[in-house]
Amino acid sequence: MSVSDLSSRTVLVTGATSGIGYQTARLLAERGATVLVHGRTAEEAHAACDRLVTLADVDGARLCAFAADFTRLEEVETLAARVLAEHPHLDVLVNNAGMAAPERHTVTSDGNEIAFQVNFLAHYLLTHLLEPALTTDPGGRVVNVSSSLHRTGSIQWNDPNRTRRYSRLAAYAQSQLALTVFAADPRVTAVSVHPGICTTSLLPLYAHEGVSPAEGASHVVRLCDPAVEIVNGAYYDRDHRVEPAPAASEERTVKRLAKLADLLVGQPA
Repeated sequence: MSVSDLSSRTVLVTGATSGIGYQTARLLAERGATVLVHGRTAEEAHAACDRLVTLADVDGARLCAFAADFTRLEEVETLAARVLAEHPHLDVLVNNAGMAAPERHTVTSDGNEIAFQVNFLAHYLLTHLLEPALTTDPGGRVVNVSSSLHRTGSIQWNDPNRTRRYSRLAAYAQSQLALTVFAADPRVTAVSVHPGICTTSLLPLYAHEGVSPAEGASHVVRLCDPAVEIVNGAYYDRDHRVEPAPAASEERTVKRLAKLADLLVGQPA
């Protein structure tokens, strides 16, 4: 595959301080893109930028550090405001930040089950707040780093926080299904990708061994390339477009999820 130059592109990668997110930022920067490197804290984001400059020989002028703790939606709003102010034109948003659901049921200060908020609601809110930057020119796109585990998930509409019956695997799968469903939301062009089972902190949820985060990241970066045509709402398993779980493309589910998410993040519908 020929590698196109991305020097005219600006890409925000959430969760870019380790694993697939870090390698995605590295590959994009090596191809010339301006990369907004998001971390949970400013220290982590700046440290990731420093590592990219030192270890990957990336031009530091192409990297910008951003911070927001996704367990706090007000920090997501602050992040979006800063991105819009400093980068009013954004070509790609990579919604990658993620966490394994904890063993014990945990609720954020915003009142949401923590994995549902970090893996889905924060990205839902961020995507909508960044919509003006993603749509200033045609061709802006969102790449949701999802998981094949979305197929095992179900959205508990009456109890999305899973307060009645909590299982960490079910909570994680629900968050991944929601992220995959969200790609079919017509407001911005978006796709989801399962990057393969990679050796990251999420590996124990899947298997005992996986491919390198860099290999997983290559599938994400491919979808960031404007030379690769995408269909809104499509789901990719690595480099192949495949059908997602049936719920992920049901118009009724897409609308219902948007309604639920707007309610949970306090956005006007």
